[in-house]
Amino acid sequence: MRYVSTRGGAPVLSFGEAMLTGLARDGGLYVPEAIPALSADEIAALGGLDYEEAAFRVMRPFVGDTFTDAEFRQAIDAAYAGFGHAARAPLVQLAPNHFLLELFHGPTLAFKDFAMQLIGQLFQIALAREGRRVTIVGATSGDTGSAAIEAFRGLDNVDVFILFPEGRVSDVQRRQMTTPDEGNVHALALAGDFDDCQARLKDMFNHFEFRDEVGLAGVNSINWARVLAQVVYYFTAAVSLGAPDRKVSFTVPTGNFGDIFAGYIAKRMGLPTEKLVIATNQNDILHRCLTTGRYETSRVKPSISPSMDIQVSSNFERALFDAYGRDGRAVAQLMAEMRDAGGFTVSQGALETLRDLYISGRVSEDQTLATIARLHETTGELLCPHTAVGVAVAEANRDPSVPMITLATAHPAKFPDAVEKAAGLRPGLPERMADLFSRPERVTSVPNDLARLEAVVQERRRR
Repeated sequence: MRYVSTRGGAPVLSFGEAMLTGLARDGGLYVPEAIPALSADEIAALGGLDYEEAAFRVMRPFVGDTFTDAEFRQAIDAAYAGFGHAARAPLVQLAPNHFLLELFHGPTLAFKDFAMQLIGQLFQIALAREGRRVTIVGATSGDTGSAAIEAFRGLDNVDVFILFPEGRVSDVQRRQMTTPDEGNVHALALAGDFDDCQARLKDMFNHFEFRDEVGLAGVNSINWARVLAQVVYYFTAAVSLGAPDRKVSFTVPTGNFGDIFAGYIAKRMGLPTEKLVIATNQNDILHRCLTTGRYETSRVKPSISPSMDIQVSSNFERALFDAYGRDGRAVAQLMAEMRDAGGFTVSQGALETLRDLYISGRVSEDQTLATIARLHETTGELLCPHTAVGVAVAEANRDPSVPMITLATAHPAKFPDAVEKAAGLRPGLPERMADLFSRPERVTSVPNDLARLEAVVQERRRR
């Protein structure tokens, strides 16, 4: 299995090389050269398996010879051993033919744990084998950072620096990043929004002298292994509801496009998928693009669903690559227009391809709060605000004859203020995190300046 850049100008890599590299050296994102397919019998055989075995079968074709079967199984088993639900990603019914896929039973209570816990195990195996050290730098709108810190804290051959927008994550999200006391993890509060954090991260990867000197590696959703790990729960959920003999639809609350792109990969692998529905909050660049054909940034508006407060959706580049017939030069031109002019127009042919694959919807703050309140009253379920965005869009786009699965991306206790405002009930943290607000914090405020950021990384990484 080989991996190519969406911009067509970087070396072709193996799975392991792409995983450890993160962002391609031409600024693009790595994707598989070809998407392996599962037969209907292979999909049906996933029924009744535990999550770990299903994960092995779905992901194994993408890994090539980077890991042996024994190593890959070991990594998967270790990754999900700490999850708080035996099913790992259980389904809960909200209404006739409408289901929640609970993805918040991992150690940091968000869907990012499914990928990050696995990447932590795979990095550890690969780096120990090669005798290498890496410096991981990540940008987060709230959940990726805590998941990365949880996955890599205390590892000898990894230093982790996480950029988050100062004052724009929830208190729970912030404390999950700032309270670990291991010396190899560093929380950096950047003066700016998430798009600024993401831009400085890409700047570091594109500063090749710095990148090579510190052994820079990325675990944001630009990393293909992140997307791959998320493909699994699309299969397990669909099979639980009758796939491959029955089509299902998915609604995904998304800002950076990685999670719904994983659903697209599952569809390409053979999962019978009726609809892939993009759910956005008021930061609706993805919905605007699919509606108008124009992908153009505007000011990020802080919201009660902060993990979606994004105007530059990195993984959308992967979708564009396929929509443009895997023409790396065309994608590179679009990204140059984005850099220079703040946006671009999608060609008519590519736009029609995207509209054939994805439906989109936008939800206001008031609609989000109303959805939390209504679902609690009618079902007893407490939704985090991101999940509420997904449920509201799903309800507007579902076919009653086709099961709709809405991804529940975070535990409501990560956003207690919004949930309490909507439902009048303040969700509590699980027992294992009950002391989170009494733990001392360790955080460094940094300016939105590349040179200053690189200096912090240089100074604090272990040699």
